[in-house]
Amino acid sequence: MNARTLTFARAWPAALGLAAALAVAPACGDGSSSSSTPASQTPAPAAAFTFAPASPAVNVSVQFTDASTGTPTSWAWNFGDGGTSTSQNPTHAFSSAGTFAVTLTAANAGGTSAKSATVTVGARTVGLMINDARAYNGYLLFAPKQNTMTYLINNEGRILNTWKASKYPPGQSVYLLENGNLLRACMTKGKLSAGGGEGGRIEEYDWNDNLVWELDWSTDTYMQHHDIHVLPNGNVLMLVVEKKTYAEVVAAGFNPNKLQPDVQQRNLMLPDAVVEIQPTRPSGGRIVWEWHVWDHLIQDYDSTKANFGTVAAHPELIDAAGDGKNLPVFWNHMNSIDYHAALDQIVLSVRGNSEAWVVDHSTTTAQARSHAGGRYGKGGDLLYRWGNPLTYRAGTAADQRYFQQHDVEWIPEGYPGAGNLTCYNNGLGRGTYSTVDEFTPPITASGGYTIASGSAFLPKDFTWTYRGTSANPMYSENISGAHRLPDGHTIICSGATGEFIEVTMGGDIVWKYICPVDQNGPIKQGTAPPADPARVGETMNSVFRVYKYPTYYPAFTGKTLTPGDYIELY
Repeated sequence: MNARTLTFARAWPAALGLAAALAVAPACGDGSSSSSTPASQTPAPAAAFTFAPASPAVNVSVQFTDASTGTPTSWAWNFGDGGTSTSQNPTHAFSSAGTFAVTLTAANAGGTSAKSATVTVGARTVGLMINDARAYNGYLLFAPKQNTMTYLINNEGRILNTWKASKYPPGQSVYLLENGNLLRACMTKGKLSAGGGEGGRIEEYDWNDNLVWELDWSTDTYMQHHDIHVLPNGNVLMLVVEKKTYAEVVAAGFNPNKLQPDVQQRNLMLPDAVVEIQPTRPSGGRIVWEWHVWDHLIQDYDSTKANFGTVAAHPELIDAAGDGKNLPVFWNHMNSIDYHAALDQIVLSVRGNSEAWVVDHSTTTAQARSHAGGRYGKGGDLLYRWGNPLTYRAGTAADQRYFQQHDVEWIPEGYPGAGNLTCYNNGLGRGTYSTVDEFTPPITASGGYTIASGSAFLPKDFTWTYRGTSANPMYSENISGAHRLPDGHTIICSGATGEFIEVTMGGDIVWKYICPVDQNGPIKQGTAPPADPARVGETMNSVFRVYKYPTYYPAFTGKTLTPGDYIELY
């Protein structure tokens, strides 16, 4: 925070033996003063004060510092907005924009002296907007999408730690590990372009911003993208795209007339895979498990091609026709991966299908290529899918519930709604509004999922939904995320505009923050984040996803967590 300190001093006649001085900074406005001193007593003090920042915004704490001379023994502050204080050096936050006459009355046995000055409070455009007493006490981690730093802040929006050593923008997610290290996916702008969510590299930094592990995963045939997830054993799951040529796509049974033109023009399609890496520190790693979409296809377009079968009879397989629309190069467009340790299952957010897919992680790699084996006996076939039953011929467009969603996650054990799945439902094809949705999957005691023959997987609808309000509408066409907090609140990142909110189960917004960093660095308070010229509806302070960690999270054990400055400039 670039704050200017403004000083106000009262001039006293030389007959009283006091120096005459008056210093008022222009940005603060003219001040006025008065005093009362009986001639027979010790002179009254000369009231004076400073404050910082010089141009505060709404809800920013302003530090008022007594600079009076003459040894006052009491202080009475009137902040001009109904607030008062008797502290010598109080802090005060103005709850609305405007110009306020702040008066300090300093007193001692000799009398009183008053000094006034104007404080102009501007409307907030970035940083902390709401901090209700009900907000969950935790620390929020985020990485501005258009820059290279990562921040950890408290509920007041003050910095607890910053990682600045990386040379790369996020690609796309960042996580704080239990040992206090930062795990960060990086966008390297490699040889493959998926058209969204590119990555290519993973970095791990210790608390003090020292690089302790790095992994490059980008060639002309494969690339890490969007999301990563650390397993309990320290291995890392990655979302990866792999190149298939146009000839391979046609041979797999895709209908050439249902492909977007660039599939043939670029001679590639980029289906998804999941790769598990065992790190070899300080650099590199080895593959210990993998799963590929390409191994679990079905199609009913061409009986002379691979994967031919009856789509409606096999909801465990992935229809090469997708959702019926013409398929792009980045067909599946997965954007999140989560892991359930007790079930040994992985859930994938598949934006291209508007679905969540659950697969068995207990398989060997060989079993993951097949249709048998593993804890659930299905190999690498889908154990469960939800969001758009049209994609496996078990419903119509009216049954669709996900609309190009992001960030499907399990609610952890011990949290309200444990075992349910949440997501940020972006809403493309539904309307210009987004929702955060929670649903309860039909899981059995053994960890499997029930489905009636010829029907769609249950449930039919959501358990809980947050849509926003007329006063605080919510819409982010892309990126974004949400997750449940221990107290039942939900933290939400509307990524396209870098807006983070925390809501109660009843829909009350108890915390709100707007990312104050764009491609050039921290933004000056009062300045609106600029529009992204490359993406309609997105601003340059966009953020892929955020995570709020409890104060008791092991990463913070033994760490110095003294709140520092704000990120935004003043």
